[in-house]
Amino acid sequence: MALASMGGSAAEIDAQDHLAAAFRSDGLTVEAWDIDVDELAARPDFPGMEVERASARGVLARWAGAGDGPTLLLLGHTDVVPPGDPNAWSSDPFVPRIDGDRLIGRGSCDMKAGTAAMWFAVRALRRAGVRLRGDILLAPVSGEEDGGLGTYALLHRGLHADACVIPEPTNLDIIPANGGALTFRLRVRGLATHASRRTEGVSAITTFMPVLEELQRLESRRNERVDPLMQRWPIAYPLSIGMVRSGDWASTVPDLLVAEGRLGVAIGETPEQARADLESSLARLCAGDPWLAEHPIEIEWWGGQFASGRTDPGDPLVRDLSDTVRLLTGRTPEIYGGPYGSDLRLLAGAGIPTVQFGPGDSAAAHAPDEWVSIADTISCARILAAFAMRYCGVA
Repeated sequence: MALASMGGSAAEIDAQDHLAAAFRSDGLTVEAWDIDVDELAARPDFPGMEVERASARGVLARWAGAGDGPTLLLLGHTDVVPPGDPNAWSSDPFVPRIDGDRLIGRGSCDMKAGTAAMWFAVRALRRAGVRLRGDILLAPVSGEEDGGLGTYALLHRGLHADACVIPEPTNLDIIPANGGALTFRLRVRGLATHASRRTEGVSAITTFMPVLEELQRLESRRNERVDPLMQRWPIAYPLSIGMVRSGDWASTVPDLLVAEGRLGVAIGETPEQARADLESSLARLCAGDPWLAEHPIEIEWWGGQFASGRTDPGDPLVRDLSDTVRLLTGRTPEIYGGPYGSDLRLLAGAGIPTVQFGPGDSAAAHAPDEWVSIADTISCARILAAFAMRYCGVA
């Protein structure tokens, strides 16, 4: 069954309903409810959204154990990003295709394969007649790609777990920490005039050029010293401009440029500190420029606001999962931090030790011909099943 469950679409809810029905068919106890998006979005700690949603669906399935063991949460998101240019794909992005060991399609890597792996790990244990001491929770969530609505809603509903594994694409390595990411919008003012008299106006595009240079210098400064978990990345906390819009007539000097971008948040840094760093950097730039001093850059923080998140690499969750991978594969997984935001920070921030561990390479996520290894997906399911027995205990 193919569901083009892009964030904010009707299919985003369809994917949640599909899994709720599937979990019930497997004999799990399932809660499904309508998320009050407006009520949650009004809360001061809401993590943000970048797409319009009038509604969303929450789903939580439970496999109850004997009652005297810890509770393990397996959480995966069902929403996906748009496919981009369809001509960049070798086939329809939303019709899954198998090519050798590769499952190709939007969302295959990020992260429907991982979500399937956690589901089938539980299914395999139940069919094998295993009885656990602790509970396993399966939580498919929506809205992860643009802020974390689904996980935020779960936590505000009273979710409790002793540990969590998120099977995001990690190439079956273990990620116990993420840098954060804040979405921002800049408005750079100019002075419009006829292009034939351009020297009598001020182009917002020309004015933006030193702004971009300052942002590049800021990125360099913010990456001079990074957490040891992040040292594998050339730029641990990227600062990038993703969209620029300016002008409404070819022969008019543009009086406004709007740029939207993403600011990486360092591990251990608060979003407030990261925002202040960018704001103070641009304030200094404006103070030294005659035009910008009179027409300062306007900064708006909007959309997804991902704090950083960290689980201690020495936590038993990390150690025991690493041992399980080694036992089943003969390979010692690498342990490192991710340079992108995820729901890990919401769960770890709520006191639930959380790691990412799943099939696929994050470089394939959001890309044309997104793909995931079928063999690695099966391996992930096997590892999660074995880890659940180790963590929750066998009754």
